[in-house]
Amino acid sequence: MTPVTRVKYSAAASAAALLLGLAAPTASAHPASAHRVPFTAATVTDHADGTSTISWDAPGTHRVTVRSEGRTVARGGSAGSVTVPTRAGADRHWFDLVPDRGTPLRLADRLIRLQGTVNFRDAGGYRTRDGQWVRMGEVYRSDALDRLTDADLAKLRRLGVRTVLDLRMESERTAAPDRVPAGATHVVADVLAGGGGFTSMPATPAGTEAMMTGGNRFMVSGDTARTAYAAVLDEIADGGGDGDGVVFHCTAGKDRTGWAEAALLTALGVPEETVMADYLASSTYRAAADEAVLSHLPPAQAAVYKPLLDVRPGYLNASFDEVREEFGSFRAYLRQGVAVDAHQLKALKRDLLVG
Repeated sequence: MTPVTRVKYSAAASAAALLLGLAAPTASAHPASAHRVPFTAATVTDHADGTSTISWDAPGTHRVTVRSEGRTVARGGSAGSVTVPTRAGADRHWFDLVPDRGTPLRLADRLIRLQGTVNFRDAGGYRTRDGQWVRMGEVYRSDALDRLTDADLAKLRRLGVRTVLDLRMESERTAAPDRVPAGATHVVADVLAGGGGFTSMPATPAGTEAMMTGGNRFMVSGDTARTAYAAVLDEIADGGGDGDGVVFHCTAGKDRTGWAEAALLTALGVPEETVMADYLASSTYRAAADEAVLSHLPPAQAAVYKPLLDVRPGYLNASFDEVREEFGSFRAYLRQGVAVDAHQLKALKRDLLVG
């Protein structure tokens, strides 16, 4: 029988939970109730040694029970952090955080570990401004899928991935065709539509940074980009919440994919600082792959190439600046730019939010 870990509340545990989790309004803004998710921060982090760390903060509660695979693995107070052993060979390690009052929260580590990708992540597990949470296990973001192994494909099928949205240009798709799980639908949503303006490298680091900033603006207002992201959000609205997983991806899983994720999370009401943190997380997941590229280039060439590999706040901010300048507001961008009306937005929130 798995021993139950009891967690004492401490200032250190609370601080760790807040650092590992998400910035959120104070407890008084959203008191716990019979229906509201009381957690203001919560994360699951898997470790290479076969354990997972679960951290939480649930102001207004007295007790939180952590359950996995139908068994209680830990108990603690309103805030805590616990590391528990996990079952070897599981596709994901899911944990139910059950408060003594309010709605439970189901979480797993955001990263999906595959042999053929480095940046395949769950889009969920984030708290919205009004205290709801984005459901996990429904929508995923990724880098290129051409190197997926048979074992990877089987895993994604077990995880319920039924739709793959490919944001890449035709030249990318031809050079590295997607491998998709059996029975999944492959949908092309070409953001750049083969535009040559984003394929030639500038001569200076500043030029590369300017190219990236311009590309992020194009992803908001460019005609082909608007069509592509409209298709992404439409597919998510059709598939989200019914057990049919949707994954959208480009080559590195950070720029075209990054805006798709930022647009989705913003539409769902996730705070801007959380959206930015999710965007910047690609630098962590892609660190080894990026270093491998740069290490094989002469220093001068590496300096020019590095801004292309980076995710930088200025890149995503350029997209949001373009939203304000071209559409006036994010709500207007949803309606006019990517054809998400009030009915569809309501459906997205109904299917993808908990609490």
